[in-house]
Amino acid sequence: MAKKLSNVLGVDIGCRTIKVAEVRTQGREPMVSALGLVETPVGSVDHTGIQNPDAVGAAIKQCAHDCGATIGDAVVSINGQAAVLVKCLEVPRMSKDELEQHMGWEIQNQSPFAESNILSDYKQLAEEDPSSANIDVVMAAAPQSAIDIVVQCFKKAGKKLGAIDVPPLSYARSLASSYMDAIENETVCLVDVGHKTTSINIYKNGKLLWPRQVPIGGENFTQAISDAFGISMDDAERKKMEQASIPAGAGSQAAAPMNPFADPNATYAPYAPFSDAPPAATAEPTQMSGTPYNPFHEETNASASAAPPTADAEPTDAQPQPAEAPPASSAPVPQDNPEQAAVYNAIAVTLSEFLDELRRSIDFYRSRGGVVDRIFLAGGGAKIKGISEYVHDALNLPCDLYDPTRRLNVNLRKVAPDFVEANKEQFSVALGNGLYGFFD
Repeated sequence: MAKKLSNVLGVDIGCRTIKVAEVRTQGREPMVSALGLVETPVGSVDHTGIQNPDAVGAAIKQCAHDCGATIGDAVVSINGQAAVLVKCLEVPRMSKDELEQHMGWEIQNQSPFAESNILSDYKQLAEEDPSSANIDVVMAAAPQSAIDIVVQCFKKAGKKLGAIDVPPLSYARSLASSYMDAIENETVCLVDVGHKTTSINIYKNGKLLWPRQVPIGGENFTQAISDAFGISMDDAERKKMEQASIPAGAGSQAAAPMNPFADPNATYAPYAPFSDAPPAATAEPTQMSGTPYNPFHEETNASASAAPPTADAEPTDAQPQPAEAPPASSAPVPQDNPEQAAVYNAIAVTLSEFLDELRRSIDFYRSRGGVVDRIFLAGGGAKIKGISEYVHDALNLPCDLYDPTRRLNVNLRKVAPDFVEANKEQFSVALGNGLYGFFD
């Protein structure tokens, strides 16, 4: 068993940036004492996983030093389509021994990895209905080689790796710490728009219900601007950050026909971002039980015999599907700012593809009897102006920008005055990993 971690350096290794979040225990509460962000060394990480562990390790070490993080115990999320598989399964209720055998079958048959040496784990999730004939289980699997690469990164960084987690469970810890007061008994879709991929995860009361990753990210928007203006990717990235703005009303034009799985009697609140008010003085400590489980907390190797898995007709993640939204030329543009209008027209098709993947994910979940009450947008791609209103109007669901620092005590030593406000959307995974010690 791993030791209980009270002070943690949470790390998120992305294709474009590496983020660190130092979280200390102050009394029984978490206190964020450092946040840092550096560019990922070129060519060291891609959508499949880490390619240059020495370069990544050096970047983690430099990032921690620059932001004043001194904690030696680190928790990191493993990511990449060649590095980890995370799935939630609904299986018949069975004994502990039967479940162990069944999950061995599932892991062996659902593993997409060519490598035979696989580290894996699973956990039965908390039950809402103990009399149900089925139970929910989250499973995770990773090739031994991918785990070894992560370990090598932290040796190079001079940090002790306390645990390896997966992003959907890092988000769950962040949700439980920062938003449980506002989303209790709601089903939430948390959408993290990364550089190369977007993570779409559905939760209820901190419980992961369904994870999905799609191959659309901020790089696709940057590429669209680069192609439209004939400029370099670096110049296109700057133009995206400075001038990309989705005009009011664009989401309404992208709205789909009536969803056959939606509740026809449902009504949805108008767009209203959450308040940034600090937690009340009487707030309970954030130590929680029955909260998200780390599948790599215990080093378990799955040995399994073959048996046919139960297939779910999930949306395929192989390629973005063509959008059904109106063409970019029919969408409203801000007439008073021709440059913004040109940038919006450049990204409109990619934006429609992104929306289509999000819509397909929510519709699939609804087709299985689920309900989505609210959407949160996180990640660097969520910084495009107007994107939350666009999603709200298109999907007729409340949509807010996600703030992982909400209700957390943030007391940073070395940071520019506007750093947190400018970058907070990108720290969901790093802070979720930093909060590792506050969950069972």
